[in-house]
Amino acid sequence: MLVMIVENDGLHRAFVRATVEQLWADEVEIIEASDGAAALDMALERQPPCVVLDLQLPSTTGVEVARAIWSRRVDTRILFWSNFADEAYVRGVARIVPPGSVYGYVLKSAPVERMRSALRGVFREDHCVIDREVRGIQHRVQDRREAITDAEYEILIDIALGLTDKLIAQRHGLSTRGAQSRLQHLYDKLGLGPEAEGEAPASPTLNSRARAIFLAFDRGLINVDALRREQRRLDLWLSPAGAADKARTKPSG
Repeated sequence: MLVMIVENDGLHRAFVRATVEQLWADEVEIIEASDGAAALDMALERQPPCVVLDLQLPSTTGVEVARAIWSRRVDTRILFWSNFADEAYVRGVARIVPPGSVYGYVLKSAPVERMRSALRGVFREDHCVIDREVRGIQHRVQDRREAITDAEYEILIDIALGLTDKLIAQRHGLSTRGAQSRLQHLYDKLGLGPEAEGEAPASPTLNSRARAIFLAFDRGLINVDALRREQRRLDLWLSPAGAADKARTKPSG
């Protein structure tokens, strides 16, 4: 069995290697990468069937690495191993997991036996293994009464990146009024709108746009990794090729 470990911290990488070797001894070959770019090169060359993947990596995020690996080999088993259970990470992973894929999401704070159990479950027993804390966030994301929808999340990212209402509308094929309506729904979900149940209306002295960004960071809805990833997407959209696409986009309501 070939296992690729993608982790920029040497001590963590050594821990995963030792744990994998304890489980399978002479049955396993281990290859290692310390950043996302090296991981992508190694995955292309060796095509490992099993990957332990940190979500915070230099140069390329773990979500981007996983997306690229699954795009080439959909049956790759990936165990995400992270310090974080922020909604930004959970949502990012959920968006890229191919239907029917076997994967796991385990926190680095979990006991060693939990890590062993996750490795066995994902790599050998065809089980998806998700830590309870992560599973709770997944359920919250799926709860339509409380969750930020994907459309509202896109608007949240856009305002965090500094886009105006007009640019947001253009990017998503909306009218300006349609973009403002989505923005208001987002404010309501964050407790900034007058319709937010049980919440006082936002103070007139506060800027709702800036306040929404603060609340999103505070709740873990977005983080720096997510914004860097989305900034690259925005740069592509703003490029000459993206400009051609914008010219073909017709706003809707």
